[in-house]
Amino acid sequence: MVGGMLQTRAIPPPAQADRWIAGIFSARAAQTGGVVRRSIAWVEREVGTERLMAEVRARGFHMVQVGGQYVIICNPGGLRVIC
Repeated sequence: MVGGMLQTRAIPPPAQADRWIAGIFSARAAQTGGVVRRSIAWVEREVGTERLMAEVRARGFHMVQVGGQYVIICNPGGLRVIC
C-alpha cells in the first residue's frame, strides 16, 4: 500500500505464492501466537498485499503496516493499540 492505495502487480504462479504463504505461517512465531514481519516490497514481489491480507483474515490474525513493513500479529484475540 502506498499513500493509502493498494498497488497492483503481476501475480506470481500459484504454487510459488502458496509456498511463500506456507513458509510465513509455518514460522515458529506464527505457530506460537507471536509476530511475523515482512517488508512491503517483498510481499508485493512474492504474493501481493491482497493475497497476504486474505490469508491473515482467514486465520483470524491481525496485520498492521509500520513504515515499510507489514507486521502480522499471529493471535486471533482482540487488538488494542495502546499508544
